[in-house]
Amino acid sequence: MILKGSQRGGSRQLAAHLNKTEENEHVELHEIRGFMADDVNGALHEAYAMSRGTRCTKFLFSVSLNPPEAENVPIDKFEDALGRIENKLGLENQPRVVVFHEKEGRRHAHCVWSRIKTDEMKAVHLSHYKNKLMDVSKQLYLENHWDMPKGFIDKNQKNPLNYTRQEWQQALRTNQNPKIIKAALQESWGISDSRKAFEHALQDRGYYLARGDKRGYVAVDLYGEVYSLSRQIGVKKADLTKKLGDAQQLPSVEEAKNTISGRLTQQFKGYSDELSLKHKQELQPFFQAKQAITKQHRKARQDQKLTHENRWQAEEQERAARLRKGFQGLWDRLTGAYQRTCAKNEKETQKAVLRDKTEKETLIAKQLTERRKLQTQFKDLRQKQVKERADLFAGMNKHYKNIDRQDEIRKLYEQEKLRIQRTIKNKETTDYDPEI
Repeated sequence: MILKGSQRGGSRQLAAHLNKTEENEHVELHEIRGFMADDVNGALHEAYAMSRGTRCTKFLFSVSLNPPEAENVPIDKFEDALGRIENKLGLENQPRVVVFHEKEGRRHAHCVWSRIKTDEMKAVHLSHYKNKLMDVSKQLYLENHWDMPKGFIDKNQKNPLNYTRQEWQQALRTNQNPKIIKAALQESWGISDSRKAFEHALQDRGYYLARGDKRGYVAVDLYGEVYSLSRQIGVKKADLTKKLGDAQQLPSVEEAKNTISGRLTQQFKGYSDELSLKHKQELQPFFQAKQAITKQHRKARQDQKLTHENRWQAEEQERAARLRKGFQGLWDRLTGAYQRTCAKNEKETQKAVLRDKTEKETLIAKQLTERRKLQTQFKDLRQKQVKERADLFAGMNKHYKNIDRQDEIRKLYEQEKLRIQRTIKNKETTDYDPEI
C-alpha cells in the first residue's frame, strides 16, 4: 500500500479532516491509544497541550495508508503496517489515533501519532522518514503479491499523472480533473515537433501557450488558469527552449487571456453551457445512486452493530449464569469446576470476538465491491463527457480559423461583460460568470 507521511501541527484542522463526512461515504474511528479522550478532537488537542511544554511546533506525525484500488485489505494488514511503521520510525508506544475512510469503493486509513515523549518532554526525531516509509511500502507490496507501482521499481518510470495538492485545488476551481489536464498537456507535447505544432495541439485541447512571470513556459486554459509546462509535462527548461524557442518571444499571460476572451463569443459560450447542462443531467442519476447506496450501507452497518451488541449481551449473560453462587459456587471452586467453566467462557468469548470481527469485515468487503461497480460506471461516463468537451474545443478552434471578424467578436464580449457586471451590481441572478 502507498504510505504518505508528514510532520505537522494544526491539530484542529487535522481533526476536522479526519472526521469529515462530506467527502467520505464512511468514517470510522478505529483506535485511540495513549490519550485520555475517547474522540479525535480531544485526543489531538491533548497532543497539542503536551507539546506546549516543549519547543516542538510540528508535534504530530500523520500517515495515510492507501492499498491498491481493487484489493479488499482486512484490518489486520492495516494494523500490521502500522506496527512496522512504528518499529521503523521509533514511534512504539507513542499515543496515536487511527481512522478509516471509505469513498468511491475504496478504503484507506489515517494514523496520527503524537511525537512528544511524555517522560522526557522531547519530540521523537524522525530522520529520513519518507525513505523509511517507502521501504515498508515495498515490503507490503511484495509480501501481498500486489502489482507494484512503476515508480517503486524505477524512479525514471514514475507515473507522470501524479499531482500535488496545489494542482488538485487548481483543478477543482474549474471543475476539471488534474489527471486529464496533465494528460492533455503531455499528449500535446508528445505529438509536436515544433512550437507551431505544439501551439496547435494545445489549442485543440483548449489551452494557449504563453510566457509566465516566473515559470517560463506556461499554458493558459479557457478559465484563465495558468499551468507550468515544466511541472505538468515533466520536461526540463532546456528541452522546452530547444523545441519552443526563447520564452520572451511568447505572449504574456495577460495577452493570452485577452486572446482567449476575444474568441469566446456568446454563441460558443452558449454551446459550452448547453454541454455542461447536458453533462450535469447525465451525472445526476449517479449522484442520486451514490447517496442511496451510501445511506443503505450505513444503515446495514448500524443494524449489524446493534445485532452484535444485543447478541454479545445475551451471550455474556449466558456465560455469567454458568458461574454458580453461594455454597454451590464455593464447592465448584474446591472441585475445580469453577476454573473449568471460566476457561470455557474465555474460549467462547475469544471465538465470539473473532466471529463478530469476521462478519463486520465480510459486510465491508461486500459493500466495497458494490460501490466499485457504481464507480466504474461513473468513470466511463466521465471519460465520454471529457471526449465530448474536447471535440467542442477542437470544433471551436477550427471554426475561428475561418472568421475574420475578431474586433466585432471582442465588442460583443465586452458588451456581455458589462451587462453581467451591472446585473451583479443590482444583485440579480446570472446564468453564468463571464470571467472565464
